[in-house]
Amino acid sequence: MIATFAFVLLVLSQVLQGIWLFRTGARERVSPWVSLAAGLLLAVTVVQRSIAIQFFALTNLYESLLFLSMLAALMVFALAKLRQTADSKALPFALNIIAIIFLAIASSPLAPSDIRPPVPALQSGWLVLHVSFTFIGEIFFAVGLVTAILQLAAKDEEQRRRFDRLTYTSIAIGYPIFTAGALVFGAIWAENAWGRWWGWDPKETWALITWLTYTAYLHFRLVRKNTSRVMPVLVILGFLIAMFTFFGVNFLLRGLHSYV
Repeated sequence: MIATFAFVLLVLSQVLQGIWLFRTGARERVSPWVSLAAGLLLAVTVVQRSIAIQFFALTNLYESLLFLSMLAALMVFALAKLRQTADSKALPFALNIIAIIFLAIASSPLAPSDIRPPVPALQSGWLVLHVSFTFIGEIFFAVGLVTAILQLAAKDEEQRRRFDRLTYTSIAIGYPIFTAGALVFGAIWAENAWGRWWGWDPKETWALITWLTYTAYLHFRLVRKNTSRVMPVLVILGFLIAMFTFFGVNFLLRGLHSYV
């Protein structure tokens, strides 16, 4: 019920943001707080499930989607409060849609919500670090996805440069967090759980492809100073690969990570 109420709040926030998205003048100040309330309710749900299973609730697809929705809702609030320029209204609006999508999938038959204690391989602090850092990094990648799309749609050079800076900043923040979670903590957990650091499991392979895509973006953007239209396309591609790693691998490529 708490997650359902959080979903209603996210939809309400979306409606409020949509009404004000194309208006000029004073900024709409209610929706960020509505998204914050939704994020806090989802945090309560995560805590409740953690108590029920006696472990941090990040051990299946449903719990992962709750956690991602919570992060996205909290990021909506942060973006609305930190960015004050008129053209930034699209940022929280789009990210709120992502939060709604994650929570809608969590409510679907694709993600059973049964409360079950995790299997022994999942009962590790390294798993918590692995999954949570990976998802936090991916929420910053989601911000980069939105700003990359806005960068491609920018009508003038000044707008394009502003969105390019936002895209670069979000990827630069998310990249080391994702690296620590998906690769470093993931390898340590794999060694503890299965006795090997790397096994070319499908999700491991696609996580590496995700990392290499964002590595390529940062290399060309930072080292080569490339600001062409190819850069935002690379960011969009990186997020699509990240989502395939999260969703597609679970349903299409069976492996040791299929329970997440």
